[in-house]
Amino acid sequence: MVGEWSVGLFDCFGDFGTCCLTFWCPCVTFGRIAEIVDKGSTSCCMNGTLYVCLGTIGFHWLYSCTKRSAMRSQYNLQESPCMDCCVHLCCESCALCQEYKELETRGFNMAKGWEGSNKMVGCVQGMKAPGKQGMCF
Repeated sequence: MVGEWSVGLFDCFGDFGTCCLTFWCPCVTFGRIAEIVDKGSTSCCMNGTLYVCLGTIGFHWLYSCTKRSAMRSQYNLQESPCMDCCVHLCCESCALCQEYKELETRGFNMAKGWEGSNKMVGCVQGMKAPGKQGMCF
């Protein structure tokens, strides 16, 4: 069963802080989203820089739509109101705000990134170091 987004695509102004961040520094918004979606395997800075570089030739939306698709897949969200690439091509800022807010709603601290999120801490807390190992004969 496909789930609903926690906020609509055009609810950008519902969170004025995220709206301003995305308007003035979309690379930061995108970098934070990408780091969480990639589960910390890539950094906010690396993703934001690549976003800016692709933006110089007008293809930042293509990169950001791949993260939207990955996020939808992870959380079983519907592809709405149209295909991911169309959403990012036509409404880049709104799409980034929606994705950012969705991750916040799911408990991520976007300013702290993957390592600062409760999702990562929860995984690590249950792990223990292996006991002393010896040779088996």
